[in-house]
Amino acid sequence: MAWWQVALWGLAAVQLVLFGVWIASAVRQDASLVDRLWGLLFVVLVGAYTFLGDGDPLRETMAVALVTVWGLRLAGYITWRNWDHGEDPRYAEMRERHPETFAVRSLFTVFWAQGTIAWIVALPLLAVATDADPSAPTGLDVLAGAVWLVGFVFEAGGDWQLSRFLADPANRGTVLDRGLWRWTRHPNYFGDATVWWGLGLLGLATGAWWSLAGPAVMTLLIVKVSGVTLTDRNMTEGSRREGHEEYVRRTNAFFPGPRRG
Repeated sequence: MAWWQVALWGLAAVQLVLFGVWIASAVRQDASLVDRLWGLLFVVLVGAYTFLGDGDPLRETMAVALVTVWGLRLAGYITWRNWDHGEDPRYAEMRERHPETFAVRSLFTVFWAQGTIAWIVALPLLAVATDADPSAPTGLDVLAGAVWLVGFVFEAGGDWQLSRFLADPANRGTVLDRGLWRWTRHPNYFGDATVWWGLGLLGLATGAWWSLAGPAVMTLLIVKVSGVTLTDRNMTEGSRREGHEEYVRRTNAFFPGPRRG
C-alpha cells in the first residue's frame, strides 16, 4: 500500500474513533472527553500504520511500544486528574457562546480538529511504517530511544511529583520547587515535547526528514498554545501561591537548567 494511502486510512481511523467519542460527549454534555483520550489517538494511529504498512519490523515494534506506553500513561493520568471535575472551562465557555450549535460545532472545532493535529504530529510513525528498508537498529534508533526515555522520565516524573505535592494539605498555598520542578517550571511539558523528538528521530532513521515536522508542531503547541503559555497565564490571572513570583524569576520556563540567582 502506498504511503499516502496508509496516511489517509490512519486519519480515517482516528476520526472515526473521535466521532464515537463526540457522540458520548454530546450525551454527557462534556467535551473534555477528547482531552482524556488525546494520548490514545496516537495508539490508534501507530496501530493502524503498523497494520497497513510494511516498515522494518524492529523499528515498527519500537514505535508501537514507545507510543503505547506514553499514550496509555497520559490517558490514564488525565482521566484520573480530571475525574468528577466537570467540563474544562475552555469548552464550557465555547458551549456558553454557542448554546444551540455547540454540539455540532464541537465535532469539527474540537474533536476532528484534535484528530487532525494528532495525525500531523504522528508523521514519524507514518515514516516508520512505510519504510521497508530493513536497516534497524542504527545509531539513530538508539539515540531516539534514549531521547524518548529522558522525555518520559520528565513527563511522568513531573506529573507524579505534582500529584503528590497537591495531595498533601501541608503544601496548600505554596509552590512546588523541588525535584524536577526545581529545574524547569514545566517538566511535564518539556518531557512531552522531548518524547516526540525521540519519536521524530526514529522517523528520521528511515531517511524521512519530513517526519520532524511532527515533533516541531507538538513543541509549538506545548510552548505557545495549550501548554506553557496557557498554564502561565492562568497562574498569573488567578490566585498565586506564596513564592510564585520568586519561583518564576529564578526558574526556567521550559528547558531544564540551574536556578538563577
